[in-house]
Amino acid sequence: MSGALPLNINIHEPRWDQSTFIGRANHFFTVTDPRNILLTNEQLENARKIVHDYRQGIVPPGLTENELWRAKYVYDSAFHPDTGEKMVLIGRMSAQVPMNMTITGCMMTFYRTTPAVLFWQWINQSFNAVVNYTNRSGDAPLTVNELGTAYVSATTGAVATALGLNALTKHVSPLIGRFVPFAAVAAANCINIPLMRQRELRVGIPVTDANGKRLGESANAAQQAIAQVVISRILMAAPGMAIPPFIMNALEKKAFLKVSPVLKVLGQVVPVSLGRSCVTRSQEACRQQSGRLSITVGDRPRM
Repeated sequence: MSGALPLNINIHEPRWDQSTFIGRANHFFTVTDPRNILLTNEQLENARKIVHDYRQGIVPPGLTENELWRAKYVYDSAFHPDTGEKMVLIGRMSAQVPMNMTITGCMMTFYRTTPAVLFWQWINQSFNAVVNYTNRSGDAPLTVNELGTAYVSATTGAVATALGLNALTKHVSPLIGRFVPFAAVAAANCINIPLMRQRELRVGIPVTDANGKRLGESANAAQQAIAQVVISRILMAAPGMAIPPFIMNALEKKAFLKVSPVLKVLGQVVPVSLGRSCVTRSQEACRQQSGRLSITVGDRPRM
């Protein structure tokens, strides 16, 4: 049909050139766009239909290239790439910035008492479990037992670390105590991710050549890739959890923050949101936090 959208647009790959920083930044900002969590089911289904139809060679009249790419990213934001299932809302990558900044801000505000530590560490690990399950690997899906073991172990590790460090920091500078939530999150990541990825450690992850042809599975590649996931998760949390303690330690001496607990929470959430937004949007590792892992022969592991 004259004027119809051509069928040679490769929507299996990102729209922008991934060999450049700007291209990667555009891709990651689009992948984690929080506005996608506000889309209705009708809008999501329409995006899925456009993508599926285009892959079958069907182009709706009047469809533009920009509309096709928008549908592709909307589809990717809500549907699992391996199973095609619609993902749980708070487990989607578009929910990572608002969810993480809220939970992290509260963890760093309410860290002094045992009930607060128990509650917010439990909330954080529950959220992580939802993200991990939502983004589970299609090659090695998580079982209920694996998910439960990782969830309980990570929550226990985070709570034990937080309570233990709180006890040790009672007689030191208050600034030191503000880093307890970060230490607890780091400890939980060291426990949670290997347990979540235990099947990959046993059977390996896909190994492909430069053309994407699958050559087999490698347990050694899984070990290397999972170690990188653990490190990246801790580093990703650092800007939002290691910088705000210095800011809040100075601000809490001001009278206006003593007026309302709400202001204290907002004082934590704002710098945390900036840190989480910058890091989350700069890495597709957000989707890979939950671990769909693969490796290309000759390259470093890609999560």
